Amino acid sequence: MSVLQGDILYLFFEAKNSITMQGDIGVARSTDKGATWEQLGVALDEDWHLSYPYVFDYNGNIYMMPEGSAKGDLRLYRAVKFPTEWELEKVIMKKPLVDSFLIQHDGKYWLFGSDHSGIGAQKNGQLEIWYSSSPLGPWKPHKMNPIYNTDKSKGARNGGRPFLYDGHLHRAGQDCGETYGRRLRLFKIEALTPTEYKEVEVPLGLKESMKGRNAWNGARSHQLDVQQLSSGEWVAVMDGDRVPSGDVNRRFILGCASVLGVVMLVIVFGMLLGAVKGLVPLSWCPHNVGKRSDASFDWERSSLLSNRMRLFCSRLNRASSSLRARIKPKTCSGGLVLAVIFIVTVVLMCTGVKYIYGGSGAEEAYPLNGQYSQFTLLTMTYDARLWNLKMYVKHYSRCSSVREIVVVWNKGQPPELSELDSAVPVRIRVEKQNSLNNRFKADPLIKTRAVLELDDDIMMPCDDVERGFKVWREYPERIVGFYPRLADGNPLKYRAENHAREHNGYNMILTGAAFMDSKMAFEKYWSNEAAAGRAVVDKLFNCEDVLLNYLYANASSSSTVEYVKPAWAIDTSKFSGVAISRNTQTHYGLRSSCLQKFSEMYGSISSRKSEFHHRNDGWDV
Repeated sequence: MSVLQGDILYLFFEAKNSITMQGDIGVARSTDKGATWEQLGVALDEDWHLSYPYVFDYNGNIYMMPEGSAKGDLRLYRAVKFPTEWELEKVIMKKPLVDSFLIQHDGKYWLFGSDHSGIGAQKNGQLEIWYSSSPLGPWKPHKMNPIYNTDKSKGARNGGRPFLYDGHLHRAGQDCGETYGRRLRLFKIEALTPTEYKEVEVPLGLKESMKGRNAWNGARSHQLDVQQLSSGEWVAVMDGDRVPSGDVNRRFILGCASVLGVVMLVIVFGMLLGAVKGLVPLSWCPHNVGKRSDASFDWERSSLLSNRMRLFCSRLNRASSSLRARIKPKTCSGGLVLAVIFIVTVVLMCTGVKYIYGGSGAEEAYPLNGQYSQFTLLTMTYDARLWNLKMYVKHYSRCSSVREIVVVWNKGQPPELSELDSAVPVRIRVEKQNSLNNRFKADPLIKTRAVLELDDDIMMPCDDVERGFKVWREYPERIVGFYPRLADGNPLKYRAENHAREHNGYNMILTGAAFMDSKMAFEKYWSNEAAAGRAVVDKLFNCEDVLLNYLYANASSSSTVEYVKPAWAIDTSKFSGVAISRNTQTHYGLRSSCLQKFSEMYGSISSRKSEFHHRNDGWDV
């Protein structure tokens, strides 16, 4: 919950204590209308879980009413030294209320909250109201209590501070239908008296992100605090989560179920192959009449566990014989059954490992110094590669940090924007001339400093893109990319990644998949100094990325390139047959020629080698 004091906004929130593993109340401060925040520390810490800190003014004092349902009551705290020191003022209700708020309306104070402990109460679907002449009580129950005791998706549980807009009170409620706190609903309160309560749902006005789980609130968003500033502007604080409630437990249960399925299929597989008999002690099976000592026989006869094991082994071996009689492994049908069991076993094992050791499915942005940022994605293409572009836009627009996609259209009829399934704005920049130099043309409409130049035929996970973006933010003066190259030899030759790894170093990064500072890179590329190099690019219709690497190296004595290894990457042009450089030998020959020309113009880069394995995070292995 937020508190406005002059132009300073204070935010109180639930903070998980890593030692006690329970919720405390933290506080942060913003002096720029919520654009940035300064952490001030823990405001309130009790021996039980605290959350939902509702803060308000009354008679010149500031009070906090956090949820402490684990204690079994509702407590009111008064600020001794705002915002970090508080003391207990009063236990205002002996009920374990969750997500409560308190407002003044028509000369009375109204308390809204949910008591899920009552008999017949619907968890997350129950709401009650009390009223009083003072926030300190005593409180009287509303005549219609419970106001709601309904389906958890209806928004009964409070979802933040109520606010007055257009003469009406508005209440936010949580839709917990799919998962706890999945989304918010907004209600306009039309009647609030000791005997009557009426509210109607109104549009929240927030558009759900098309980025799905990769959005900052892709899985859940269940708290909203709206404040009106002294200037008349409105500011809202809203929470978000990429992981559904209970996701870790759900993944663990599904993973264990998959592993159990693997165990059962392995047993069936062994039974069909006749290997199960070799897995059990034959001395325990009733049909085995091997010689045993009297002492051993007496122990087995008197042991309940031994009797049960003998019975189990006997039945298992009979089942194995019966199964092999019906499904003969040496026949075609039997071999097919074995193959199906094997494939299903492998799939279940992979599924189990994914659920137990894998993540939540969201590919999150990586913060740098606690801050997140965004970049513009730029690609260059033409009409024959529209199939690539459609898949490209649909995939990368869902990545967390992508703000906009710019398509540099070099040739043919550009597509309509409606043909592209995008979660972010897409802008198609139609060029008059088909030139590779267009890739680095200055574009004043680009709103971000960071640009990811990424060919439309390269597909990689959003997580790899986000890692590359984090590394670029550490080194914004460099070209940070995913494809390293090494130019060496006499005369200079253009070499692939395998050669670079054999020589443990690289001195170029392909700009077909690289982050760069848009202003710095584009100004270098279109400077008078680079005019001769641009002419070579137009003549050979190649080497624009080689030229940019030379321009960076020529302008700095320090390292100018940085490599990040992607987990995987697919060249989709192989499927569509529209690859620009299909003849690798010819392509590399042209680039070697470019190396020699650019070395004469801007100096050699053969000695400027960066080594692999120099990053502590291991992202350049």
